[in-house]
Amino acid sequence: MTQTNWKIQPKDVLHTSPVMPVMVIQNLDDAVPLAKALVAGGIRVLEITLRTPVALDAIRLISQEVKDAVVGVGTIITPEQLKAAEDAGAVFAISPGLTPTILAAAQKSGIALIPGISSISELMLGMEYGLDHFKFFPAEAAGGIPMLKSIAGPIPQVTFCPTGGISPENYQDYLKLSNVACVGGSWLAPADVVKAKNWDKVTELAKLAIANAPKA
Repeated sequence: MTQTNWKIQPKDVLHTSPVMPVMVIQNLDDAVPLAKALVAGGIRVLEITLRTPVALDAIRLISQEVKDAVVGVGTIITPEQLKAAEDAGAVFAISPGLTPTILAAAQKSGIALIPGISSISELMLGMEYGLDHFKFFPAEAAGGIPMLKSIAGPIPQVTFCPTGGISPENYQDYLKLSNVACVGGSWLAPADVVKAKNWDKVTELAKLAIANAPKA
C-alpha cells in the first residue's frame, strides 16, 4: 500500500540495498564521516538509532551534508519522537515494535514507518493499518529464519527487514528468504572502528556486505 503523504515508501527503503546499517552515534563529529564512508561503500539507506543524546543532531547533519544518503531514524517508540525525527530531516522511521498509537501517528506523518513485529498478531495489527513492510525484531531471539519461513506460508505478501542478531555469518541465509528484502546490522559500523575514525574500514565492510549478498 502507498501512503501518499510519506516522502518515501517503505518498499523503496527496504529494496535499496541488501544491508541497512544500524548506527549508534556517540560523537556528533563522527556522523557525517561515517555516513559518507557507508555511502562510498554502496550503502545509501542509513538507520540512525535514538539511543544517544546526539542522535537527532546527527540525523540533521547527515540529511544536510550527505546528499546521496537516505536518512532514517531507529528506536522510535512515541509519536513525539517520530515528529522530532521528521523535523530533523529523517525520511523514514523504524520502531522496535508497534502500538495503535504509533501506527496512527505514522498515518498522519510525512515519513514512512517500518514497525517491528515478532508475532503474527502484531503483524496482523500492522496490516490493519495498511502496512506490508516490517522490521522483524529481535530476529534471532524471535525465531529467526524458521519463523520467517513459517510466516511466509499464510502471509506471503509481507516483506521484512530482520534485525537483531544478524551478523556476517548469517545475513546471507536471511537474504535468501522470499519475504526478506534486506537485513539490519550493526557490524557495518562497529563501535571500535568508529571510535578509531577508521572510515576506510567502514567503506570496506560496506562493499564486502554488498558483494557477498545473494543476488535477487
